[in-house]
Amino acid sequence: MHEDTCQGARRQMMEVFDAVQTRLTVRQFKSDPVPDDVVMKLLRAGQWAPSSRNLQPWHFIVVRDRDMLRQIGGIATSGSFVSEAPMAIAIAMDNADRSELDAGRALQQMELVAWDEGLGTCFVGLRVEEQNRKIKELLGIPEGMDLITVLPFGYRDDNVRGTRRRREALSGMAHSERFGEAYPEG
Repeated sequence: MHEDTCQGARRQMMEVFDAVQTRLTVRQFKSDPVPDDVVMKLLRAGQWAPSSRNLQPWHFIVVRDRDMLRQIGGIATSGSFVSEAPMAIAIAMDNADRSELDAGRALQQMELVAWDEGLGTCFVGLRVEEQNRKIKELLGIPEGMDLITVLPFGYRDDNVRGTRRRREALSGMAHSERFGEAYPEG
């Protein structure tokens, strides 16, 4: 029984690794709606993310309203493509220690599940304080909570080709025992 469980976990791990290696950032989406069961999978992926001291400090706001999506896209200068997505999930965090790290864990899990479901997304940086404040107000996020990002989701437009970004050599970033000692690739 234990061996069967381990074999299943290994097969799943390979699927996850494939998603990690093939995932692309997507800014253009088909207009097809994202079904409720897929939205629930995305939310569950975020819910099950690890967090510091298991505080689970996140809140996920699902936005499907076209006018709201257009407003968010108009406010977020680095995320105008939100306007064209069929839906988005805003990630807000309690003011907990390490909340940005925890948010990163949750959104990465959502991104990988989205990719597996045929969806694309793109992290929208909201570092400009005025833009962040306006979107928080639009979404009704209370004071004392941080808006980390708005992730637009939609089915990937297969007519739009993503660019596979070059990766630095592992030998320049993986070290063995001490910094500067390259971890042997092999």
